[in-house]
Amino acid sequence: MVMVSLPCGAEEKFVNLFSGKDLSGWVNVNGAPETWKLGEDGVLRCTGQPVAALRTVRQYENFVLELEWRHMKAGGNAGIFVWASPLPATGQPFLRAIEVQVLDNGYDVKGRNEWYTTHGDIFPIHGHVMKPGGRASGMRAFPAAEHSKSAPEWNSYRIEAKDGTLALFVNGVKVTTGSECRWRKGYLGLESEGSPTEWRNVRMSELPGSGAGEAESAPVMAAGMVPIYTGTDLRGWVATKGTKETWQVQDWQFTGTDPAGELTTEMDHAGGEYVLDVRGPDALPETARVVVSQKGRPLIMSSDLEPGKWVRFRLDGKGVVKGALTWNQEGVVERVLPTKLEAPVSLTLHGGNSFGNVFLRSAGQLAPEGAKPRE
Repeated sequence: MVMVSLPCGAEEKFVNLFSGKDLSGWVNVNGAPETWKLGEDGVLRCTGQPVAALRTVRQYENFVLELEWRHMKAGGNAGIFVWASPLPATGQPFLRAIEVQVLDNGYDVKGRNEWYTTHGDIFPIHGHVMKPGGRASGMRAFPAAEHSKSAPEWNSYRIEAKDGTLALFVNGVKVTTGSECRWRKGYLGLESEGSPTEWRNVRMSELPGSGAGEAESAPVMAAGMVPIYTGTDLRGWVATKGTKETWQVQDWQFTGTDPAGELTTEMDHAGGEYVLDVRGPDALPETARVVVSQKGRPLIMSSDLEPGKWVRFRLDGKGVVKGALTWNQEGVVERVLPTKLEAPVSLTLHGGNSFGNVFLRSAGQLAPEGAKPRE
């Protein structure tokens, strides 16, 4: 089993990662406003809807993380993201990260103890790399013993992270390890994945860094990038052609079933930057069609998509960038398109396509024409 060697004589000085009052110090990456709530009792409660992440504002390299968690329903699924990206991977609701599994013992799909366990697996996702210690399936490290308790009992995790090596202790017993992780510096996140969970006593002892370089670190993202799709409904959007009923909300993604339908942001913004993932149909139309527009002006066309695949775009005052913020995920190519946003900014999505991970960094919000939201 891989060993994590903490600095000799290092004193662990723990700091609570939640204030006890609110979610300051954390970013609701792609969840609904109600997905994560910190109670007066200091317990963080997650609805499990949608599949999403809550991450720290700042990055960490070497640390000891201790926390307690419990599932509120049998078979619940969740996780902890270590050394994570600031936004989800392209076409995914999950951060690129090393995931420490938080899975209830009642979870029982085919493959148990073959490709997963419910006692503290560690594995890389969406571009991360890790060498598993002990028994493994691919890069997924399995625990050496079974110590997790079933819902609704509380479990304790201790994660030791140093120089790209991880060790997980479940209820006081060291069970799972991994090494040679890339990245080895990044954000820390908690995962919402379909079932309600509770978290408490989330605290960290940060250890001295060892100089993780740019290639070994997650990109740093400036504050202010917020989701404008909740993952649960179409709050903040107005059907400007057709009806909202022709748009199907499918957790972290949504699809326009009517090719003639249009969905527009409810408010204009005084400039800013959008990030969004788009997936076109398996067979793209022979004649290029508008996929995203601004006040009738095409921004993204179907010819900019890949058949049946997710593509990430960044739209700002400098143009539209295909593949931006993808962190070199396999199969994604960056390309600058010759069009620019003009303030005030709105965004119209056209039917016949799927959308997800829609974010905005706003330069300020403006009331649209008539000084009220669109109806």
